[in-house]
Amino acid sequence: MQRIETHCRITRVDRAEHLRASHCKPWRDSTNDERLAGDNGLLLTPSIDHLFDRGFISFADDGELLVSPVADQPSLVKMGVVVDRKFDVGPFRPGQRRFLEYHRDLIFLQRRKAAG
Repeated sequence: MQRIETHCRITRVDRAEHLRASHCKPWRDSTNDERLAGDNGLLLTPSIDHLFDRGFISFADDGELLVSPVADQPSLVKMGVVVDRKFDVGPFRPGQRRFLEYHRDLIFLQRRKAAG
C-alpha cells in the first residue's frame, strides 16, 4: 500500500504502533486492486478506526468531519472527537475522495431508525 497518510486525521497521533490502517471501502467489498490502493486507506487510532468502520463518523471531500446523528456524542467526546463545532481534518486527494464517497453513501449512518 502506497504511504499517503502519516497520522490520524482526528487525534494527530503519528506513531505507527498506535495507528491502524483503515479502509474507506471495506476489504470485503473491494476488488483486489482496491484493497491495495493507498487512496483507500486512512491511518486512524483504534477508537477512531472503530467509529469510522461502524459508520459513526465520516469525512467530506473538503476534510470536514461528519458525525452521525446516531452516534452517542458524550462517548465521541471522550474518544477525542470534536462534536460542538465544525472540525476540518485537511483536504483529501482525488483518489481518496472516490473511496470516501463510497463510505459516506454506504457505511456512514446518516439517519436514526424510526421507532416502532
